[in-house]
Amino acid sequence: SDLFQFADPQARTQLFDKLNFALKPGGTLIIQGYGKAQMQYTTGGPGILENLYDEALLRSSFEGYKVLDLQTYLEEVDEGRGHSGLSALVGFIGQKP
Repeated sequence: SDLFQFADPQARTQLFDKLNFALKPGGTLIIQGYGKAQMQYTTGGPGILENLYDEALLRSSFEGYKVLDLQTYLEEVDEGRGHSGLSALVGFIGQKP
């Protein structure tokens, strides 16, 4: 999700459209990224509110998908320098119709 996370809303829309186009019907899409609450933490992410995810964004970006799992949660991450500690995340698993 790092590549997508640093994309501004316009670029993110284009990336998500490409993901949707590339995924076959019945395919499963998994996205995990920093949630909007990440602005409270210094444990990674773009530090730009509009680049952060929430459940509504993921639902609307993949409208029509069967939502298999969608969660907003806090978790300890250890992904290297600048990306370590308690983080606000959003996870989406959806099946393309």
